[in-house]
Amino acid sequence: MSKKPVVIYGVTGYTGRLVAEYLREYKTPFIAAGRDAKRIREVMDKVPGIENAEYEIAEVEHSVEALTQLFKGAKVVLNMVGPFMKYGPEAVEAALAAGCHYTDTNGEQNWMMHAEETWGEKFKARNLVLSPGIAQMYTTGEIAANICLETPGLDKLDILVLWKGLPTYASTQTIFSILTADFFYLEQKQYVKWPLGAKAEVMVPGQHQTALALPWGGTAHPVWFKNDPRVSDCKVMGGVFERTVMEGVIQINAVIEEKIKPLPKAEQEKALSDMAASLQAGMPPRENPRVNISVDSVHASGALGRAHCVIHGNCNYKQTGLLQAYFAYYLLQAPPKRYGFVSACQAFGHRELLGVLQHFGLVSEPVLTVDAPGVRRA
Repeated sequence: MSKKPVVIYGVTGYTGRLVAEYLREYKTPFIAAGRDAKRIREVMDKVPGIENAEYEIAEVEHSVEALTQLFKGAKVVLNMVGPFMKYGPEAVEAALAAGCHYTDTNGEQNWMMHAEETWGEKFKARNLVLSPGIAQMYTTGEIAANICLETPGLDKLDILVLWKGLPTYASTQTIFSILTADFFYLEQKQYVKWPLGAKAEVMVPGQHQTALALPWGGTAHPVWFKNDPRVSDCKVMGGVFERTVMEGVIQINAVIEEKIKPLPKAEQEKALSDMAASLQAGMPPRENPRVNISVDSVHASGALGRAHCVIHGNCNYKQTGLLQAYFAYYLLQAPPKRYGFVSACQAFGHRELLGVLQHFGLVSEPVLTVDAPGVRRA
């Protein structure tokens, strides 16, 4: 090819750098794109082992026209530019126009729903993948859910996602951007709105201390499983291990409900962005696998059976970077299992993705307990 087959859009952020690092490990050529070529060059020079990567730098404005021109000739777009409900439409429209598969790292349920409704059938008609939300906070838990669903007759999912560490600037902006949106869980194949102020004291696998969990914007899981014939209900809660952080989020939610939601939309966005920047304006340190851990726990149940799967991992942002890179690596060589709006597991298979994460030492072997008719194992 005369053009690099993969575009990382928004490469200067924390996650974009990790995606570049893993594309280097997969020996996959890419374009490192963003608004400032000088900044991109400074960032790329610091990516470990980047001298062995095949890549080029592209400066591009954030418009459908400019992005379409950049994406033409490539095959895969990996978008790191969020919040995605605000900045995502241009990138998706450009990917579709250029004939590229698309994924991003969003944490916004409203964006997932919007993307499915607006572009899902259009991508499917062109044999393209539209897979927003490929990231540790959703995909690793989805893997655990699918392992539970290997036992037939279990149709209700109760999912917990926890991680330890500091959110990046972009993640913090995303977290705040969804606090004024409605978010939902799945009950009998229908979206049900979470009540205001919902929270729960949860049991954390592997430790005696409980944790405080929130609906965390609803997450992607109810959206992905809504059209899955195996699943009728899906409820997800999550957050960080540090209780004081979660208590702070609850307090912030109350302030937003009282003082920010009544504002006009533009003023809401500015107030939320300013609030997020005041909490996280810098770049977190590189993850330490001894410190930065993740736990994905899924209880699946049916009328006469149940299963529980736990996946312990480390370095949630590295998990995200690897999953994004693998998305590109796979699609450059083989067709997905499904086209259109799909999750990572629906596109590539949950056991395959588990193997990828294990190969790089980012998750342990799942701990699975099953108690169902004809099956009783631990």
